[in-house]
This record gives sequence, structure tokens and C-alpha cells, in this order.
Amino acid sequence: MPIDTKERLKIPRQKMPEQDPRARATNFEQVNYGFTLELAQLEASRCIQCKKPTCIPGCPVGIDIPGFIKLIEVGDFIGAARKLKEKNCLPAICGRVCPQEIQCETPCVLSKKGRSVAIGHLERFAADYEREQGEVLIPPRPKPSGKMVAVVGSGPAGLTAAGELAKMGHEVTIFEALHKPGGVLIYGIPEFRLPKAVLMAEVDYVRQLGAEIECNAVIGKRETVDELLASGYDAIFLGTGAGLPNFMGIPGENLNGVYSANEFLTRSNLMKAYLFPEYDTPIVRGKNVAVIGGGDTAMDAVRTAKRLGAKNAYIVYRRSREEMPARDEEIHHAEEEGIEFRLLTLPKRILGNDTGWVVGMECLQMKLGEPDESGRRRPIPIEDSEFVIEVDTVVVAIGTGANPLVPRTTPGLETNKWGNILVDEATGQTSRRGVFAGGDIVRGGATVILAMGDGQRAARAINEYLRS
Repeated sequence: MPIDTKERLKIPRQKMPEQDPRARATNFEQVNYGFTLELAQLEASRCIQCKKPTCIPGCPVGIDIPGFIKLIEVGDFIGAARKLKEKNCLPAICGRVCPQEIQCETPCVLSKKGRSVAIGHLERFAADYEREQGEVLIPPRPKPSGKMVAVVGSGPAGLTAAGELAKMGHEVTIFEALHKPGGVLIYGIPEFRLPKAVLMAEVDYVRQLGAEIECNAVIGKRETVDELLASGYDAIFLGTGAGLPNFMGIPGENLNGVYSANEFLTRSNLMKAYLFPEYDTPIVRGKNVAVIGGGDTAMDAVRTAKRLGAKNAYIVYRRSREEMPARDEEIHHAEEEGIEFRLLTLPKRILGNDTGWVVGMECLQMKLGEPDESGRRRPIPIEDSEFVIEVDTVVVAIGTGANPLVPRTTPGLETNKWGNILVDEATGQTSRRGVFAGGDIVRGGATVILAMGDGQRAARAINEYLRS
């Protein structure tokens, strides 16, 4: 029997079951367990199926959100997954790591008087259900176009562009510099947020769409963009990411026990240090670990340090909690797991012992002034407020810069002062004919779904370019 709108509005938002914080702080298993069938249908029944959905414009890849949610409500879970895949070839990833709360869920009509529909949780449910039931459908390949496209980088932008181009009939090869595909999805996001098995299943789906993936292929060293074009590729998509770590430039950053977040997370995630002793990847297992930064990467790093055995794991951030760019869910989970937040705190120098190892970090207390260009209140040092935190490991998670290799080896490829490739926002077209780009190499460090939106737009533009 149909549920009327008034009844739907009475249903509270359903909480996703999750691991007990004390247990999960010691393991790398998923924090969130996912919705059961019953919870998914109940949550889906909260959607009032607006005649003019405001959630869809909030999705960078334009998913028919009310459409897939309605299919969950009526029990057609496989249909819901396939509705998602009309616009998104990586829904199990997006359902786990995308900031739905600031994208599609914010404009949800229900959020005006209460809590929005849990769109991200429902996306994850549908994608997981399809995979776990062995019902993943590979659409038939179209007639070959006779055109070849090289995709440089297998992160979210590259995987999306490759999947879309393969569905359009083009011959696609992804070139990945590392020994496993996935880009930031595999080296940057911990197992407890995005299990490698889930990621590899999504990557395999892109393969089955028709894209080939070649690993250990460093474009800019092994071959340049110009050499790829000369070898027969008709177009190129650059999705090389923002993998150049930033440091603070303070004394002591060259001491043993200081990591960039990139290196720390890559060793743990891609090189599987979290599975020691099965994988004997060298990583410092600090007992007192400070992570500098307040974004999602900082949360990933500090929660990883806790799971690797840290007795004390600190977030050191120069602003207050309100200004933190990390997702609320990640901050909440970190707090539950015993992470200590040292807020309004600015590292001044890292202290070492006679053998060159970290023993502490001298910091300054801060206060907040007027908002700066980011819209957040500017942190101002308080005079004579220095103090020392005793730590043996420091992880710097204050953002990343554009990967410089491809721009340096591609004459005529225009970049901005930060090294990001300049593109036409509507198409991803660069200053080089036949060369397109998207994701973090264009935006700087941004979200997975924004990178996917870039890949999707570029694929449409590349298709138009090739067929014209």
C-alpha cells in the first residue's frame, strides 16, 4: 500500500550499523557495516519523490537519485544498482567516501525541517547488493569506433573517463604509474573506509567495460604525451592527480620519524603495512603520533596510526573544530576512537635527539581573527604561548600539489602558478589539441566525486572530438 507524504515525514533517518569504537580502533576492518535490506527499504521510504528533485543538481555526475531510491523502496535492489550505473561506474566507492552531506544531501527537501535522506548509505547498499549477489551486468560493447584513447592515471577521474569512453566504442588504455590501479583510492584511503576488495571489484568493472589497464607505466618518463600521440593514440586524458606532498617548512622536518601523509598512507594502504607480519613493509609504528592538518587525509592518517599501535594519536590543527575541512562523520569517528584533538595549535619546530629521531614538537597557541579568503576565521599566534608535545612520529597532512611530471614533459601544456593544468571547464580540453585533463591535476586536492564528474565531462568532449 502506498505511503503518503505525511507518513514518510514521520520516519526518522536510519542509522547505519557500525563497529564498536573500542574494537575498531585496533583493527582495519570496515567501520560502517552497511544497511540491511530492511533498513535500506525503510530509509528509502523517507524519500518524498519530489516533482522537481533538488538533490540531482547537487550530484557532480547527475545520478537519478529519486529513481534509484524508489527502486530500493519497492525491493528492486538490482534495478537500483543499474540505475546508479547509468551515470556512475564506481557507486560502491562513492557510497563510502563521497561527502554527500555537502553535495546531494544538503539540497534534499527533508533537510530543511529535519535530516535529509541518507543518499550515500543507500548508494553503497545498492552497489554492494549487486556485487554480493553476483549480479553485476556488463553492458554489451558497442561497435568499435576505430579510435584509440590513452588515459594517464587510474584514479577516480581516469577510471570514470575510461569507463565512459569504452561504453562509447573507443579503444581505451589506462596507464598507471604504480603497481596497482586505483590512484588515490588505493594509496590514500584506508582499508577501514574503502576495502581493497571493493575497490578492485569496481576497477574490474571498468576493465570489463573494455578498458585495458597497464601498471608500472610512468608517463613522462617511459613515454611522453607526444610519444603516445605519435604512436597512434587519437586523444589523451590526463588524470595524474595531486600527489606532490606539501610540508610546512619548519625546522626538524628532515628528522627520522617525520612523514608526509602521502608516504605514510601509501606504505600502510598500497604496501599493506597494516597486514604485518604477512606483509613486512617498513613503517614507523609510533607510540605518540602527531598528525598536522584538519582534512580527511589527516583523519585517515591519525586513525591509521591509532590502528598501528599508537598509545596517543593527536590531530594538531591551527583553527577550531568548526573550521575543519574534514567530513563530520570522519571527525566523529576519530573522536569515538580516542583521537586527541589539539586545536588552535600551530607547530613551530620538530625536536630531535642526538641520533636524529623525533622526540617532540614545539607549538604555539592560536586565537581566531577575522575570516580570510577561504571564509574561515584566520588563526593568529598568541605571543609567548610556546609549549612542547612529546611525540616520536609526525605526519604532515596539509595538502598536496599537482604531480609535475607530465606538465614538465609536455611542451605547450599550460598550467597555473601552482602547476595545475589549465582546461576549459565545460570540456576538460587543455591548451594542447586532443589532450584533455580532469581531477586533482586540474583542481588541486578535491573530492572523489568531483574528479569523477571531470572524467565524465571530458569523456563526452573526447567522444565529440573523435567523431568530428
